[in-house]
Amino acid sequence: MTETSPDVGPIDYLVVEFPGANFTGEALSALVDLVDRGIVRILDLQVAMVAENGDFTAIELADFDGDGDLDLAVFEGVQSGLLDEDDLAESAALVGPGDAVAVLLYENTWAGPFVSALRRQGADVIASGRIPADEVIEALESMEV
Repeated sequence: MTETSPDVGPIDYLVVEFPGANFTGEALSALVDLVDRGIVRILDLQVAMVAENGDFTAIELADFDGDGDLDLAVFEGVQSGLLDEDDLAESAALVGPGDAVAVLLYENTWAGPFVSALRRQGADVIASGRIPADEVIEALESMEV
């Protein structure tokens, strides 16, 4: 890493199931807030509807409900090219007919300067992982008396 290399944080992905293709917008508002505060940077955001026969159709990110209003104009055109049709197909296979699936690829921008500082001093991140939120909640609940 050179002194002029950009700060790059860890890259994560989420695959989210929307039963009945029910989009309320609450989670997207939270995501916009994270982007606005510079905590994450969206690299890819793709959404698909799964038909009764299991086929899927990608949804234009700007208008989820098809009413003609640009619901998510802030995410329009967000595509790094890191996710492809096969990734969306694999994700769509995880949900049932009539459901929707979203695949989100994002950079943890908050960590970029930290990782760069480590590398400048000769250190490097050699492992990382993620504990699913459900497991954390379950562990915390089991500790409650």
